[in-house]
Amino acid sequence: MREDSSTIVMGIDVAGAAGKADEGFIDPFGGTFAMTKGLIQEFGTSRVLDTPISETGFVGAGVGAAAAGLRPLVDMMFVGFIGVCGDQIFNNMAKMHYMFGGKVKLPITIQAQTAASGGNAAQHSETLYSIFAHFPGLKCVVPSDPYSAKGLQIAAMKDDDPVVIFQSTRLMGVNFDQHVPEEAYELPIGKSRIVKTGDDVTLIGIGTTTRTCIQAAESLAKQGYQAEVVDLLSVSPIDEETILSSISKTRKVVIVDEDYPKCSVASELSALSAEKAFDLLDAPPVRVTAPHASIPYSSVLEQLHFPSVETVTKACREILG
Repeated sequence: MREDSSTIVMGIDVAGAAGKADEGFIDPFGGTFAMTKGLIQEFGTSRVLDTPISETGFVGAGVGAAAAGLRPLVDMMFVGFIGVCGDQIFNNMAKMHYMFGGKVKLPITIQAQTAASGGNAAQHSETLYSIFAHFPGLKCVVPSDPYSAKGLQIAAMKDDDPVVIFQSTRLMGVNFDQHVPEEAYELPIGKSRIVKTGDDVTLIGIGTTTRTCIQAAESLAKQGYQAEVVDLLSVSPIDEETILSSISKTRKVVIVDEDYPKCSVASELSALSAEKAFDLLDAPPVRVTAPHASIPYSSVLEQLHFPSVETVTKACREILG
């Protein structure tokens, strides 16, 4: 926002109920999940826009602003709200560049919270990035830690195409003990990374489940197995090269996804493994996902809903024989 005056932020409570500029900025909440804290004080109400509770309205306004030359960051809050603004995203944002023959750029970034953390119940706890990845014209990234969150956020906001960032509430407040540079940097959209090397089995994590995969790999190491962990980072486009390279080395793959299992990113990765690495695999691809069921309100049941270190470790032991 300091580098580019055309960058704006908009969404529900992104100004933190800051009040009018001439009355001073209160900013008691720091916006949704405190992610926009301090922006209203520095950039004012013309660039940090609190919106009505109408996702179809402010997402549509963001699409129009991008087509008109601005660079909006739109905070959609929970990804489950896609049910009320899907038309703006799938029929306008994803298709306008194509339908206007490339003459319209849409440098818009949407950020959406995924997963359950603390009993938000079924309508505020879903993941759903597979729905967005289904549509051409959208880039979709899933950070897994503070370093990737910053690098992908900056890359998304500088991209001339629509980018959706899926931010897991289950990672908020986690102590990663990780260095994040103060200076700006970008992670390339569409590239995954190897966060742990190994020769016995490939574990593919997405967002929160990358952390689960790392912990499962540590458990397996105590049992004499070396798992390689691929942090996907981008669900559209998918870095096929890195995934297939890892599978060619380990010859076994376990895909861990906290989204629903049917028509999921895990399904896509399983198909990729079977179609392009069939002759390299010593066993069929294995998926460890959430069940095909709505996410419960109960905190105990909520924890059981998502893939755990134990379920991932068990799946690896079974595929390792």
